[in-house]
This record gives sequence, structure tokens and C-alpha cells, in this order.
Amino acid sequence: MGERSGKREKIKKAVPWLLFFAYAAVLLRITVFREGFGTYELFSGRINMGLFTNYGHIVREGRWFSFVYLFFGNIAWFVPWGLFFRAYLAKPAWISVLSGTLLSLFIEVMQFVFGTGYSEIDDLILNTLGAAAGCILGSIYLLRTSGRKW
Repeated sequence: MGERSGKREKIKKAVPWLLFFAYAAVLLRITVFREGFGTYELFSGRINMGLFTNYGHIVREGRWFSFVYLFFGNIAWFVPWGLFFRAYLAKPAWISVLSGTLLSLFIEVMQFVFGTGYSEIDDLILNTLGAAAGCILGSIYLLRTSGRKW
């Protein structure tokens, strides 16, 4: 019986990591390793340092689905990151959010380097908000399940 419960414990510990790696792989696939990856010249990406200027163009053109997808998608895709770091790894809130910010910065730099997308300050801000939202959810989870403090 002890051997069987030991295997179950290993599986219970492995599943969150497998889900996290699958999430990270999908995130990198949709942001950096897109269709056409490797066919562009290095350092051929575009940089947009204007704060939310691209969203203004999208709204003025009436492309509401694109706006919702891009704006809220940038937040939503980083919620799992903050949640995992805060709830599963039990990292402090500031580390959970900072790690999301650094991942976002890494993605933006890789998009520029490999020419696979726009590198935008907006994405960095919205991704950080997503990591922070995930961190808050993780903190709530920790408070409810273990009595840990923020």
C-alpha cells in the first residue's frame, strides 16, 4: 500500500509541473515561435514604444474582436504564470509578478530578434498585470487553504 501511495504522490506533484510546461510551451508558440519562425532576418522585428497607440488604431477601425482579444488576451495569458509562482511554488508576491514581467520582456526581445511580431511596451504592461492578477488569485488560494500571509 505504501508504494502505491508514493506513486500517487509523485504523480500529484508532477501534474502541476506538466501543466505549467505545457502552458509555457503554448505561450512561447503563440508569441515567439509563430508560423514563419526562422524565415525572417535576425533583428528584423518592429518596436512600438507608444503607449497603447496600436489599440487606438484598432478601436478607430472598429475591430472590436481584435481589441478584446489583444488587450484582454495579453492579461489572460499571464494569469497562470503569476498563479503558479504564487500558489504552487509559494514565492513572494513581488517575485511572482517580477518573474512574469521578466518573461514578458524576454518574449518581447525575442519577437524583435526573430522578427516574429511587434515588441510593444503595452504588452509588457498588460502581461505584468496578468501576472499580478494570477498572483492575487494565488494569494487568495494560499490564504484559504493554508492560512499563509500575503
